[in-house]
Amino acid sequence: MQENEIISVPLHLNFEKSIKMKKVNIAIFVSGGGTNCENIIRYFKDSAEVYTALVVCNKPNAPALGKALRLGVPTQVVTKDELNDESVMMPLLQQYDIDFIVLAGFLPLVPDFLVEAYARRIINIHPSLLPKYGGKGMWGHHVHEAVKAAGETETGMTVHWVTPVCDGGDIIAQYKVALSPIDTPDDIAAKEHVLEMKYFPLVIEKVLHEVFA
Repeated sequence: MQENEIISVPLHLNFEKSIKMKKVNIAIFVSGGGTNCENIIRYFKDSAEVYTALVVCNKPNAPALGKALRLGVPTQVVTKDELNDESVMMPLLQQYDIDFIVLAGFLPLVPDFLVEAYARRIINIHPSLLPKYGGKGMWGHHVHEAVKAAGETETGMTVHWVTPVCDGGDIIAQYKVALSPIDTPDDIAAKEHVLEMKYFPLVIEKVLHEVFA
């Protein structure tokens, strides 16, 4: 196995060719530091086809909010009750004409009404090779500690469609990296994060071309 090897991607998702599509407005949902959020915003900053129209966050003090604002992207903090209120979320997304939602380190479960309204138009990134180390409680350092405890020889990232089942949607793409027996959970996290920074925006772009071309 080679590091950063792509190991799963639908046959119809062509990573070699781009097809002209209409302008797509995306919203990024985030909970924490926002490294993926910032990376995605920067990746599409000069795109004629993809516009980051909104960042939604469930934590008012999350560093992601400041990063988005510094890059000129509007932000909105939503409480748990607001997230689960269709009369709040749908008008918010309609206000910014959101076509597609990217979960980039967003911890709450997406409510069913949002999954239905954006069927096959919400994707999530997960820091493991699903179905391993997914589901309730498996996020961030919990995942990497579990990978270490199990003695895994590899780890990776998964991009998948969002469904009402936590981490249960169809897999779009996975990338993996080799692990050493001496790697700590922090080392594992760092290796996996490199994959996210390199590949997540690319996968988003190709998915958008598939959906909206």
